[in-house]
Amino acid sequence: MSHDSTAAPEAAARKLSGRRRKEIVAVLLFSGGPIFESSIPLSVFGIDRQDAGVPRYRLLVCAGEEGPLRTTGGLELTAPNGLEAISRAGTVVVPAWRSITSPPPEEALDALRRAHEEGARIVGLCTGAFVLAAAGLLDGRPATTHWMYAPTLAKRYPSVHVDPRELFVDDGDVLTSAGTAAGIDLCLHIVRTDHGNEAAGALARRLVVPPRRSGGQERYLDRSLPEEIGADPLAEVVAWALEHLHEQFDVETLAARAYMSRRTFDRRFRSLTGSAPLQWLITQRVLQAQRLLETSDYSVDEVAGRCGFRSPVALRGHFRRQLGSSPAAYRAAYRARRPQNDKPGDHHDGPHGVPGPSPMAPEHAPVPLQARRTAAASALAPSASMSTEGAKPELYATGRLPGQRSAP
Repeated sequence: MSHDSTAAPEAAARKLSGRRRKEIVAVLLFSGGPIFESSIPLSVFGIDRQDAGVPRYRLLVCAGEEGPLRTTGGLELTAPNGLEAISRAGTVVVPAWRSITSPPPEEALDALRRAHEEGARIVGLCTGAFVLAAAGLLDGRPATTHWMYAPTLAKRYPSVHVDPRELFVDDGDVLTSAGTAAGIDLCLHIVRTDHGNEAAGALARRLVVPPRRSGGQERYLDRSLPEEIGADPLAEVVAWALEHLHEQFDVETLAARAYMSRRTFDRRFRSLTGSAPLQWLITQRVLQAQRLLETSDYSVDEVAGRCGFRSPVALRGHFRRQLGSSPAAYRAAYRARRPQNDKPGDHHDGPHGVPGPSPMAPEHAPVPLQARRTAAASALAPSASMSTEGAKPELYATGRLPGQRSAP
């Protein structure tokens, strides 16, 4: 799923200053950045594919700080341009930032602010959203980033409306994406916006990726919340909730355990995690249901009861909304892909009938009390179970999207 904002009228009406050109894309690189994310805009906007029907962009690779720039793996890069080259670009892309805890160089932030003031489209891929936020370009706007860093982005920049569910967010003149492959989704979206579906489809076929993915980050989310929550009093409440998912309780129960009013609890929880507590609780129950469907032979009705849902109907509704599949179809597809020597019932029941680790699934058993304050920082939503693995190559050659997979 992507979010295309109906952006503010003033954003839609913005014009590029005279020295900027719409077809010029500047990619801003920093030392310590991951090379994969950094290479995405270089590949999308820097290679001439006019023979395939893809309009050409002019790429400017710019160093955001003094070089040489060292990437993951110790590679050294020398960017051909400095920050001054950004002044010619109609689009500026920040593909990644090396650390979500350290501030970007002020000179780079100033260059981004000037570019935005002069009408340039500003794009942050993955942790590049932190650079845009530091420049103040996301204030009051919807944005996303890698699900693992979304809570930290929401906490550090409370004026940013962080949505960890989206693959990318288009807010007109400022765009952000989730991690890694979602950067490709956003770059394809930019090509689609600039030149139409046919051009984006042609580029997608060259890259051997779907032209447009449906769904969002929910299917990839882990239990891990940001480490900052480990020292917060709410960590104990989160830990308790994770240990008692088999019980029927609501957000009011959690607020009472935190000795807060519901309104205060909602505000505090969202500031720490970037997620509303009710949505967090529902996604945790769905995640627990995923585990049980993968590692046990319990019926769907039994799974619903063991995950705190009031009825199997409630489980089915939330499961389908989050994962695009019914629980029964999810289990069938999961087992169809399971190695031959794995048996459906190979599990050992832990507390409350929740199965323990099995060869088919990573361990998600409750953690010891002393570790829970850190692990309780762990809970935004479902696991990385669903993928486009198994999609047939010929689907990309014809420009047809592979069918939406309802389960892994």
